[in-house]
Amino acid sequence: MRLSLDGFTDLVSVENDLVTVGAGMPLHVLNPLLASHGLALPNLGDIDAQTIAGAISTGTHGTGSRLGGLATFVEALELVTGTGEVRRFAKGEPGFDGAVVGVGALGVLTEVTLRCCPAFVLHATEGPVPLADVLAGYEDLFGANDHFEFYWFPYTDRALTKANNRVGRDDRPLGGFKSWLEDDFLSNTVFDGLCRVGRAAPRLVPSITRLSARVLSAREFTGASHEVFCSPRRVRFVEMEYSFPREVLREAFAGLQRVIDALPYKIVFPVEVRCAAADELWLSPSYGRDSCYIAIHQYRGMPYEEYFREFERMALELGGRPHWGKMNYRTAEDLRPAYPRFDEFLALRGELDPERRFANAYTEKVFGV
Repeated sequence: MRLSLDGFTDLVSVENDLVTVGAGMPLHVLNPLLASHGLALPNLGDIDAQTIAGAISTGTHGTGSRLGGLATFVEALELVTGTGEVRRFAKGEPGFDGAVVGVGALGVLTEVTLRCCPAFVLHATEGPVPLADVLAGYEDLFGANDHFEFYWFPYTDRALTKANNRVGRDDRPLGGFKSWLEDDFLSNTVFDGLCRVGRAAPRLVPSITRLSARVLSAREFTGASHEVFCSPRRVRFVEMEYSFPREVLREAFAGLQRVIDALPYKIVFPVEVRCAAADELWLSPSYGRDSCYIAIHQYRGMPYEEYFREFERMALELGGRPHWGKMNYRTAEDLRPAYPRFDEFLALRGELDPERRFANAYTEKVFGV
């Protein structure tokens, strides 16, 4: 079954910092709408193309050691169950913690109430740093910044770090041309061209990733939070992302490097590392633990399955949990021990969709028939 929520995109209400919207509203519509009311979401991911329903249902997140994913900002939600009943779940009520990150398996979300915060400005500091320095000090980097992440280009010893911190004034805006040049032209058009070269001539991939790491320049700027968090993404790729206990990041990253070195093909796309605070949502990858996230990618049309399967095998050994909106090969059998409330979620699924009207091949794989 494939459903469209295009008819559920209205602003329902704004009551102080509580904003209720139709669940089909895309983030790129929600963010400026909130700004017009002097509000913002406390954290966002890299892209804003998702609907709010999709973002919370899959555990979409940004980065920030003291903040959870977008689902943690939900105060209440309304959904239509598999029996046709309209149910409302509010924070603190039975079933709420299971319904928020529901992976589309419980029903159709129609409304979501979000707890927002006053609109804020971010000061962004970006630049290349030796990878060894980032890995040695990642706890301090996560803790010292409101939002910190880094990208590593395979076959190099360099990382691109991105630190975003709240400030009082938007006094260093990125000029329109410079923004287009760096965020649009270089990060999309030029990078896509380099990836195409790597796909056609795989032997050149290490040179391409080294070039990509070398041409990165340091920059600082300020802007409205949603404009700093989100940037255009037009290069096509496949992706897998895993959440790990934050204390095992170095071990997980070393395992990833071994996986890449052993592959019979090359990886042209960078690896992204972020963090999130623990939460209480049953299927959240950050349930019950402060987490770090490692996202791996491969350019479209290039081989990836061995890469992804070997990374996932390593992730399982370290207690990894998959991002529900990205690729994984997990089954209900091996997901159950990773999520302490897994069986409670299955019971909630049985209550809300007893005839499995919202089941598909994916939900049957990860939750059982």
